[in-house]
Amino acid sequence: MTERSLPPPRSTEGVRVSKLITERGLASRREADEWIEAGWVRVDGAIAVLGQRAATDARIEIDPRARREQSRRVTVLLHKPVGYVSGQAEDGHQPAATLVTPANRWAEDRAPLPSHPAALRGLAPAGRLDIDSTGLLVLTQDGRVARQLIGEDSRVEKEYLVRVRHRGPGPAGPELLERLRHGLVLDGVALRPARVSWANEDQLRFVLREGRKRQIRRMCDLVGFDVLALKRVRIGSIVLGPLPPGRWRLLGAHERFA
Repeated sequence: MTERSLPPPRSTEGVRVSKLITERGLASRREADEWIEAGWVRVDGAIAVLGQRAATDARIEIDPRARREQSRRVTVLLHKPVGYVSGQAEDGHQPAATLVTPANRWAEDRAPLPSHPAALRGLAPAGRLDIDSTGLLVLTQDGRVARQLIGEDSRVEKEYLVRVRHRGPGPAGPELLERLRHGLVLDGVALRPARVSWANEDQLRFVLREGRKRQIRRMCDLVGFDVLALKRVRIGSIVLGPLPPGRWRLLGAHERFA
């Protein structure tokens, strides 16, 4: 019998091997399952099987083929325009991923595009921008990037420029900014502290470390601001910069979000 036909016995104790791989920062949960299914993971010297559990200090070895596959995964930076949704098509509006075509690639992008046929397939949004918002949207095949940006423990900053109109009589007082910075509650859950300041007389700058659904628009509504325009200009250390609306570029090999 071959080595693959004699998997280690499954245990109800310990932690799933795929979770251990994720916690050690080696891959996303999905990638870990793919690697295990392909026979590219060994636990304490034996080939792992899907669903297997192991001790938290187990020795995990990854086949070099998994690393090569992982290195081929692409991350795209897109300047999303108004009218596109971040994820699946809805109400007749197209997903932002449909803009990632060779014709829409930014002419200034010099990063080499992988030549394999799936280079631009299977891109998923790592975070959202609603249909009326514009700016930097990350689309990726790499589960590690998605986990870093939208995982439960993510602390990567997102920066936005938000044009607003105050509904109340007279100018907006400093107490409104203080409420935006700390003390607001959405859906019964207190928001994390935010950095909020005036960028100019009618535009606010928000820096957040979380991404609740339509968070900024709802925050502004709670303190009496109408949002007229919202644009994301930075995620971690990656800025939107001169990337034109509707165009995309590759995340460079030297670039990191944090």
